[in-house]
Amino acid sequence: MIHFERERMIDATPASVWAVLGRYMHIDDFAPLITSVDALTDGADGLGSKRRNHFENGTSVVEEVTAWEPGTGFTVKLSDMAAMPLHEASSKVHIAPEGGRSKVTWTFDYRVKYGPLGWLMGQTVMKMMMGKIIDGNLKGLADRVRSVESS
Repeated sequence: MIHFERERMIDATPASVWAVLGRYMHIDDFAPLITSVDALTDGADGLGSKRRNHFENGTSVVEEVTAWEPGTGFTVKLSDMAAMPLHEASSKVHIAPEGGRSKVTWTFDYRVKYGPLGWLMGQTVMKMMMGKIIDGNLKGLADRVRSVESS
């Protein structure tokens, strides 16, 4: 598995960040490349919740919560990712208090198809692509938290 990680300090309490992030079925409120979300499960957000994220390029991916820590973060397993050259993938978002602010860490762990060539692609092209996506998600999260706090 290839591990990729980004962090961002957000000028808000972990509770304020969780108020946005914990609305699991509403990632499209802050993730810039996600145009809409289909809830694939009913009930409260938490362990086992599934969503389909639709992207601006017409593709989609399903994410299922495999760990749920209210106020702290969650882990998801990705599936139905035909548009991505991946065998498997998971992602974790974690919020930690730091001096009155929140450090949000977003990780992506994945195994690329196509053997050694895929591994090389995963270390180069995929890391650049995931960096842009996760950086955009973290910036969008920070902006959304700020707008919710100011309203």
